[in-house]
Amino acid sequence: MVQSINTKVDLVIDATSHMGISDYGKIMIGDKGFEFFNNRDARKFIQIPWVEVEYVIASVMFKGKWIPRYTIQTKRNGKYTFSSKEQKKVLRTIREYVDPNQMVQSLSFFDVIKRCLKSKFKK
Repeated sequence: MVQSINTKVDLVIDATSHMGISDYGKIMIGDKGFEFFNNRDARKFIQIPWVEVEYVIASVMFKGKWIPRYTIQTKRNGKYTFSSKEQKKVLRTIREYVDPNQMVQSLSFFDVIKRCLKSKFKK
């Protein structure tokens, strides 16, 4: 069994990890870090200490009414994408431990297209 890095747990919720093939499990947010534990395989887990979190990127749609997924970008190990039942509750809990300036919105589809066209015309 995996040892948790947290000493105090604030939130445990059902979630999906989108790392390759989707894995279903539970997210645990506590005082030391963010953890994901797979329901079926105990060896598949993700533990991210708060000191390693560089950005939390939320994909926001319909002016904040719906958040389909969020990504945690670490300083050394890349990006981890998750979705859960109550995304806003998860993001509010993460905001207690991560600086609000490190929580950003991802670009929308039209922003990506606009940025691409601007770069093409600059050349």
